[in-house]
Amino acid sequence: MKTYTAVVERCPDTGLFVGYVPGFPGAHSQGSTLDELNGNLREVVEMLLEEGEPELETQFVGTQTVTVG
Repeated sequence: MKTYTAVVERCPDTGLFVGYVPGFPGAHSQGSTLDELNGNLREVVEMLLEEGEPELETQFVGTQTVTVG
């Protein structure tokens, strides 16, 4: 079993959750709920893994708060 970290954002225009796995080409999806997004991402990643284990181009590290002004 493999675990991947996804970055999740909410689209202000549609209200949909949009997620992608950093460095994993093609590993992105959307959903109206976080649970739906997670299921959609799982399906996409499973499909992409059928072509073989990818060599991730980047590695998720974390988030930072940037204060300006």
